[in-house]
Amino acid sequence: MEQYLIDTNVVSDYFSASFPARGLQFMDFVIDEIPNISVVSQIELLCWKADFVKEQQIKDFISDSIILDISPNVIAHCVDIRRNKKIKTPDAIIAATAVAHGYVLITNNEKDFINIKGLKIINPYKI
Repeated sequence: MEQYLIDTNVVSDYFSASFPARGLQFMDFVIDEIPNISVVSQIELLCWKADFVKEQQIKDFISDSIILDISPNVIAHCVDIRRNKKIKTPDAIIAATAVAHGYVLITNNEKDFINIKGLKIINPYKI
């Protein structure tokens, strides 16, 4: 069974139920398991300006998730990614986290992650 790493942008779209029915069902399945997010996504999510209800929803999501830290293996993959592709460091860390753990990255931001060696992505809008 595949393991997944959820990109920050997907969390927002999931909470607003923006995905088509099949994408929403897929995300329900992934989130009903224990969701995996990068420490970068944790930081980005906690920085969102939101009302009290949405902020609590975000904190609950994070507390239910496995937070994957920046390990030496993630750093090595991140360096390789940044040397071979023009990509922002936070996105490179997220991609490197997915590659280092063998996870499929769930994102709707495919353009930033295409052509990264060893990275598999899935877009809930295209399921």
